[in-house]
Amino acid sequence: MPACSHTTNRQATRRSGPLVLRFLPAIDRYILRLVIVPMVGVFALAASLFMLDKMLRLFDFVAVEGGPVGVVFRMLGALVPEYASLAIPLGLLLGILLAFRKLATSSELDVMRAVGLSYGRLLRVPYAITLVLVAINVGLVFYIQPVSRYYYEQLEYELRSGALGASIKVGEFNKLADRFALRIDASEDEGRRLIGIFARVANEKGQVLSISAREGRFLATSDNPDTIILRLIEGTIIQDTSLKENGASPRVLSFSRHDLPIDLPAIEQFRARGDSTREYILPELLRISWNDRTAPAQRDAGQATFNYRLVEIVMMLLMPLLAVALAIPPKRSTSALGVFVSIVMVVAYHKVNQYGEDVASLGRIDPIIALWVPFVLFAALIIWMYTRVAHVPGGQPIGALETAASKLGKRIATLFARRKRHYQPVLRDGDADLAAQAAE
Repeated sequence: MPACSHTTNRQATRRSGPLVLRFLPAIDRYILRLVIVPMVGVFALAASLFMLDKMLRLFDFVAVEGGPVGVVFRMLGALVPEYASLAIPLGLLLGILLAFRKLATSSELDVMRAVGLSYGRLLRVPYAITLVLVAINVGLVFYIQPVSRYYYEQLEYELRSGALGASIKVGEFNKLADRFALRIDASEDEGRRLIGIFARVANEKGQVLSISAREGRFLATSDNPDTIILRLIEGTIIQDTSLKENGASPRVLSFSRHDLPIDLPAIEQFRARGDSTREYILPELLRISWNDRTAPAQRDAGQATFNYRLVEIVMMLLMPLLAVALAIPPKRSTSALGVFVSIVMVVAYHKVNQYGEDVASLGRIDPIIALWVPFVLFAALIIWMYTRVAHVPGGQPIGALETAASKLGKRIATLFARRKRHYQPVLRDGDADLAAQAAE
């Protein structure tokens, strides 16, 4: 008996989960599991889609600029906070929506409601998750994202200017410095080994060196970082001095190894952070947005950016209500229309906020009107939809859309059924006998 009791206790402990979750009631632990899994999945999927789309563009950009492939991943890393701030609200919304939709379609929600659990009680854990994600998003939007965006712009500038060590383009004449042109036939070892080299070097005295070599490598110098060495292997140098010495024939020199110094062009230092208001962190944004000594254009842009960031964060507090309002399909229905409607509503509202920020940044409208009026209207719509579901028996906020979608689906199914009957082959008298013989 004691051994059996000990085994039972261990099984109960294993079922109860981690120590932190044991203090939660069983219903809260169950809802937490239902919400976390789809929320993390949607977040990972949304962030991956954003980054894959941007990765293709960055690969094209880096290939055109002739930069190293590794800079693509550095630039993507700089964009992770920006994409995370967009994916977190979407993951939160769909995680809660899919969890409550599963409860509704499996009739578990009806049982919970029958034993006296209100929607407010069921939303206790989703709102705890929401508060944690709101805190994370505040750090991302007001502190991390502005700095990472500036770092991304810096990488893009350095790539365009050549500070990241742009590779030599194969089959083209590349200007590395003043009066120095280089062409290669092939590049190996990630651009460190150059094959089939032709170089043309001119100086201020009019002397021109035409150099051809079988291969070469770039070497750094320890004493002067502004100069690199192009080490050439097995080639020929033709020195043309005819511009200064009339009648002099060009000099030809063969070599097995020749070091050619190249002075790198001076690269301008990248600008300081703060070229646009989206690069300001929260204290800097507050300082310029309500400062009488700030230029009016910059003050308008700062206020628009601050209100845009704030309204996007505050809207996350209404995501659980919107999710519940759209998660519950009509009785005896498994319609997923609410999932589609939720995505459309959130994306459309985000675009409205972006447009409001752009207009307010130009000073054409007050940021309070451009950003908080749409928020109030959207919040009122969400609260009405949640009230219909939670407090009106049989209430369906998108009932009209559900009915229209159901009728449209039936008409499409009927149309395809008619097409199938119309194109069904008609057997003639002898065809039946032939079909029976073929079957035998």
